[in-house]
Amino acid sequence: MKIPVSEAKGQLTDLVRRAEAGEEVILTRHGNSVARLVPSAPAATPRGRRQLMEMVRAAAAAKRRPGPTAARSQDFLYGDDDGMPE
Repeated sequence: MKIPVSEAKGQLTDLVRRAEAGEEVILTRHGNSVARLVPSAPAATPRGRRQLMEMVRAAAAAKRRPGPTAARSQDFLYGDDDGMPE
């Protein structure tokens, strides 16, 4: 969609919504294109989010080292009898 800058001033909120939805909005001055409103990043699809989460899980699994879990890593600081710091 092409729109003159002078008209875009009063419709900026609507034009930004259109750009967020994926529509390209071209601002013109004296009939010449001067700027474009486009989404800053493509909208993530459920499939894309799922792939990203799988990649993050795989990267985390590759970095995992054997040893105590974080839940038990500091137990040596506390007494066995009353659970207070030693």
